[in-house]
Amino acid sequence: MKKEINFEKETIYSFDEALKLVKDNASAKFDESLEVHIRTGIDPKKGEQQVRSTCILPHGTGKTKKVAVFTENEKEAKDAGADVVGGKELIAEIKSKGAIDFEIAVATPEMMRELAQIAKILGPKGLMPSPKNETVTKDVPKTVKELKGGKVAFKNDETSNIHQVIGKISWDESKLKENYEVFLSQVTKAKPATIKGIYVRAISICSTMGPGVKVEV
Repeated sequence: MKKEINFEKETIYSFDEALKLVKDNASAKFDESLEVHIRTGIDPKKGEQQVRSTCILPHGTGKTKKVAVFTENEKEAKDAGADVVGGKELIAEIKSKGAIDFEIAVATPEMMRELAQIAKILGPKGLMPSPKNETVTKDVPKTVKELKGGKVAFKNDETSNIHQVIGKISWDESKLKENYEVFLSQVTKAKPATIKGIYVRAISICSTMGPGVKVEV
């Protein structure tokens, strides 16, 4: 039986109030994620107005992502905790099979030329390493540790919106609020210099399967 929604959909709430409503309305049989959806005032068709940055959530997202590292120093990457590690052989395997068994790709600068061979495979899935989201790095141990510890990359979609998971519904409110505040702060810092007018126009939060609740900007 579907749970009855017990709030006004058009009302804008404080984050604390909204979080309580999201928790109250979460009815899935699994521990749902808490999602933040931000509507911005950018023009997504203008390259200089794209929002793209990273953020280290103090308490992570509740899910440890599988990290692949493309490097010639495989031992260093494995010792850092990378799940998939390889160099030219790994690239050749992906090029041949088209199979991907990871959620984030990291590469050392010298491997980027080699990675061009599989850019058409990684790119459409948002997995191509890039200096913009700090996944092209000389410091592999630091990068892997951050990604495993709660570092996320975010960017706007084609409708000017930004979406991010910031934890699990079952978590304590204080942890979710801290993650939310850190994420919102980083989104604010990522404001494009050329945008005119209001940058963050609306915010809502929801559980994976639940309704969105509007939050004060």
